[in-house]
Amino acid sequence: MATATNNNEFFEALAALEKERGLPADYLIEKIKAAIVIAVKKDYEVEDENVIVDIDPSIGAFRASLAREIVEEVENPHTQVSLEDAQRVRKSYQLGQKFITQLKTKEFGRIAAQTAKHVIRQGIREAERSAQCSEMQSRAHEIISATVVSIDPERGNVTLDLGKGGSAVLPRNEQVPGEHYKEGDILQVYVVDVIPTERGPRVTISRTHPGLVKRMFELEVPEIYDGTVEIKAISREAGARTKMAVYSRDPNVDPVGACIGAHGSRVEKIVEELGGEKIDIIRWSEDVSEFISAALSPAKVVKVELLPSETKSCRVTVPDHQLSLAIGNKGQNARLCARLTGYNIDIRPESGYYGEE
Repeated sequence: MATATNNNEFFEALAALEKERGLPADYLIEKIKAAIVIAVKKDYEVEDENVIVDIDPSIGAFRASLAREIVEEVENPHTQVSLEDAQRVRKSYQLGQKFITQLKTKEFGRIAAQTAKHVIRQGIREAERSAQCSEMQSRAHEIISATVVSIDPERGNVTLDLGKGGSAVLPRNEQVPGEHYKEGDILQVYVVDVIPTERGPRVTISRTHPGLVKRMFELEVPEIYDGTVEIKAISREAGARTKMAVYSRDPNVDPVGACIGAHGSRVEKIVEELGGEKIDIIRWSEDVSEFISAALSPAKVVKVELLPSETKSCRVTVPDHQLSLAIGNKGQNARLCARLTGYNIDIRPESGYYGEE
């Protein structure tokens, strides 16, 4: 590296690393400087302040120097030089000044070269992890396509290849009940969270998260994408049913119709992607009673009473023949309605009120 030719090769290698790996040259230069400082400290038994490393790609400069203090009496030849010896090199040197000796790269020895290589490799890995983390963080709360790499037969966890983002595990509790996966399958997963770690990004993914359905509608329905229609709330029991409350900022745009699409085309596409999961799209309202009534769809509601309580609670009256519909199979409809609206809901048949009024 001491010769111009070697310097050129060095800076060409840096430029190639920057281009091919997407690693900033400045980042690598700082890592290389640190490596050389460590190597010089070891070889010359000096401290950080005695080592000067200058790497400047703009002028092709690569220099490593040893700085020793000029003293009258040398106690440590590694960090000090006598005034007499210094003035043999340059008569103007004075006591207390730094005596700079430029080093040849080959003088660092094998340890220096190995250290530099190690730090460069480590730097590349760190930069790649950082780039990988940035890539995944930009995709948080998005849907990504991932390939099944392996399946744990005991725990049921599925390892997925996320492409540039590395890999992630889809735990059994984030998988849709009834879905079966095999190696090579391509799955749509929702990126719930991305946490940077020393080993790269830790990505939390899900197939059951309500955000998966929400994002599908945002991508499928132009009126949601452009902000005309807003998804106000969503609740989901993956593989079975989703309830979604929508609102339109434009009185001329029907939010429910926009999500369903002509002849149900938009919602059907999403239902198909979700393996037949039912989707109820209801109109959101500022009027809580009206919102709860709509949320209990497909059941018809006779009356909603908001109860005075510290927790949000209400009593809903439905026609007798609609009671099982309102509650749903194993209570699913009532449960989803409660999650969607944020209210504890007590559903009663009309006959239950006879004689009370």
